[in-house]
Formats: sequence, C-alpha cells, structure tokens
Amino acid sequence: MSAILYLPYPPSVNTYWRANGKRRFISKAGVEFKKAVSDYVVSNAIPKFGDSRLRIDIVIQPRSRRAFDLDNTCKAIFDSMMDAGVYDDDSQIDEFTIRRGIATKGGGCIVIIEVMNG
Repeated sequence: MSAILYLPYPPSVNTYWRANGKRRFISKAGVEFKKAVSDYVVSNAIPKFGDSRLRIDIVIQPRSRRAFDLDNTCKAIFDSMMDAGVYDDDSQIDEFTIRRGIATKGGGCIVIIEVMNG
C-alpha cells in the first residue's frame, strides 16, 4: 500500500513551536498547516496506514532559491499526517528521505508513503 500527498509548504521547526513562559504550543502557522493537511487527507481519500511500519520520501519545493535547512521541515509534516489519521504514530516511520526540489511559487511538498515489507 502507498500514497502520494501534495501538501503546502510546511513551517520550519523554528516557526512551528511557540512559547509563553514555560508553556509550549503550536504556532498559528503550524495550526494552519495541520488543518491544510487534514483537509487534504479527507478530500483526497488518503488511505489510513494504521500501525504499519513505514517508509516516507519527501520532496520539499521551496518558495525561492534562498538557503534553508531541509531537516527543519520534517516535524510539521510528520505530526500533521499523524493528526490527520494517516498513521497512528510517527514512531512507525522506520526510514525516510528528504530532498530539495525545484523552487515553485508558494512552495509545497510532495510526500510518498509506503508500507515496508518485512
């Protein structure tokens, strides 16, 4: 079983979390991204992978040619897909790759999810 998702550009981990004193919470950008992922999953009937062991390939399509850290985008993607019910927990991800794609207006990301055999 596999699925391909075409998602908006994710917030970086630097802007995904906010703090107020000792309290940490998801930022407005993070909440909006989670909602966009949830809406996409529902409207595109993305299959549910349950507790399967997973391989995920991500292509980040940046908004510009400006330098950025690829690894800062993973947390929002993984958490949002889990919250949308695509899989039970992001600890199920045994393997993932992330690549920089071609810069596109507005940016985006392509996520390919596959069940690992064995």
